[in-house]
Amino acid sequence: MKTIILFASVIMISFASLAFSQDQFESDTVATSAGDLKITFIGHGTLMFEFNDLLIHVDPVSRYADYSKMPKADIILVTHHHGDHLDPAAIDFILKKDTDLLLTKACFDQIKKGTVLNNGESKSVKGIKVEAVPAYNLVHKRDNGEPFHPKGVGNGYVITFGDKKVYVAGDTENVPEMKKLSGIDIAFLPMNLPYTMTPEMAAEAVKMVNPKIFYPYHFGDTNVDRLLDLLKDRDDIEIRVRKMQ
Repeated sequence: MKTIILFASVIMISFASLAFSQDQFESDTVATSAGDLKITFIGHGTLMFEFNDLLIHVDPVSRYADYSKMPKADIILVTHHHGDHLDPAAIDFILKKDTDLLLTKACFDQIKKGTVLNNGESKSVKGIKVEAVPAYNLVHKRDNGEPFHPKGVGNGYVITFGDKKVYVAGDTENVPEMKKLSGIDIAFLPMNLPYTMTPEMAAEAVKMVNPKIFYPYHFGDTNVDRLLDLLKDRDDIEIRVRKMQ
């Protein structure tokens, strides 16, 4: 199994007219047929992608970064309306006049802006294809029996960068719809009890999605070593662990 645990140093960059320090964040660069994709790991479920002069924020939340100092967004994706994923103040800091904000209906109902994408819908924005896919709980529920994330409310996203497909799963368990995903190159899958997956569920999700590169994210205090052990025979998948508690 190709397991990489890397805590990379990164450089300060300027984007547009706004400079910010990334030395507190890890980043990876992945080559695509249309240019390099830079992935910055902000924390928890919060990510940032840079691709061909586009800046894409996923679930920007102020508790993980000072968004008053972050670069403005060309595209913002929000997976669902919980406070560790939807932060109206962070969104307002990085909005431009032409920013495409894609989110769920529950998010739209809260902040009254953006374009709603429902499960199964897709949209091309600024040359980037974004597909909304189901993200929900099957097992883990609140005391009243309601799933922490009911079916049809939250999104995962499949984002296409050149010839690479990146799956950001959002808050979900190993739902059967994952089997329908094809050609996933990079997958971000959550593992944080009681809200998302156990290590065993995450391992099953990896087997369904079959990515070339797998990032556990949103994993809180869950034991990542257990997940690595469950996938120790998957030499075809590169597992990269970053600071994404």
